[in-house]
Amino acid sequence: MHDQEPAPDHTSRRLSTKETAELLGVKPETVYAYVSRGQLSSRRDPGGRGSTFDAMEVEALARRNKRESGGSSASGGELSVRTRLTLIDKDRYYFRGVDAAELAARHSYEEVAEWLWTGTLRPGATFTAPSASVAAARRSVNALPEHSDPVDRLRVAAIAAAAVDPLRFDLSEDTVLGTARTLIPTLVAALPSRAPGHRDEGPLAQRLWGRLTVRIADEASLRALDTALGLLVDHDLAASTLAVRVAASARAHPYAAVSAGLGVLEGPLHGAASGLAHRMLLDVLDEGDAAPVVADELRAGRRVPGLGHRLYPGEDPRARALFTLLDEMPHAAPALAAARDVVTTTARHTPLHANVDLALAAFTVACGMGASAGETIFAVARTAGWIAHALEEYGERPLRMRPSGTYVGERPPQPLPK
Repeated sequence: MHDQEPAPDHTSRRLSTKETAELLGVKPETVYAYVSRGQLSSRRDPGGRGSTFDAMEVEALARRNKRESGGSSASGGELSVRTRLTLIDKDRYYFRGVDAAELAARHSYEEVAEWLWTGTLRPGATFTAPSASVAAARRSVNALPEHSDPVDRLRVAAIAAAAVDPLRFDLSEDTVLGTARTLIPTLVAALPSRAPGHRDEGPLAQRLWGRLTVRIADEASLRALDTALGLLVDHDLAASTLAVRVAASARAHPYAAVSAGLGVLEGPLHGAASGLAHRMLLDVLDEGDAAPVVADELRAGRRVPGLGHRLYPGEDPRARALFTLLDEMPHAAPALAAARDVVTTTARHTPLHANVDLALAAFTVACGMGASAGETIFAVARTAGWIAHALEEYGERPLRMRPSGTYVGERPPQPLPK
């Protein structure tokens, strides 16, 4: 589902990119980021080389931005949550003050998760799923219709694992950490295996691999998957993470908090983005050229998936790290070339950089995975971050995530309806 573009108003004047940026108080590249997110519509200037924007639409966005940046208060404004977990700053991001991309490149997913949870690195950390949890999760997942998508399966697995854990309501730090270390491998074990003879042993990335593709894993591909998991552990207060904190604020147990995150992740504007980019790259490979594929996306009124990120004016550091690893995978060359062709083709008109969804799509295409594999990788990885945020929230005042609505309906008293 995509946001619908407003009907053109032929009486409204058009603004240049520079005028639009000045009115919004942002850089020109941020204007194009608004376009990529569907917050602004643009039109090519027939007499020039740039894009033009509807003045009324720009003014409405400026008013909305001003209203939302008016500070945090009970009556409205942007919600601000203090966290010690992730900082995003100038095209880089940090886990507890440490460069996240470097951390993920040098340490396993399990070690990155432990660092985020505790601030202590546990070399060689491994996660083990209890047999009772795995059995309950698999029974529940196997009862789903065959066409169920991976996030459906993960949500059901989380609920089933909760049902067999008598300690799920114990929100003490040690117990929640114990839950985290068993829930994540349980979620992976509940997914159907694709590779013949696949066994649930070794690092989490190795266990997950056999549930994403029938291909035999090579060292470079496993390293890329493990790094991708580490890169995606957390990313500040994304929509799904905020949902987790709301649940934790109400003192929902960690299984329920993770389930809340998975529910939001399933939205087409959040977790599904890598699947859209995956399908686009397959089309580029079929065509042999990104130009007609990009043109079709734009002609249909859709933004080109995998490009631009509201938090990074330049390239997404997660994409940069993944592309570097894809360069080391010889069989990834066609998918990587297709991704770069998309970026180059789109850059002729819109200065947007690759984001992690495009890099993840290039990885999943290169490894013969399905279009939903990127969303699966994202969900498994982010479960660690969701639990880290739940842990933080359990230490805060209960039910603090309760903003007040601004009522804009009919003023009372109104007559009873007939």
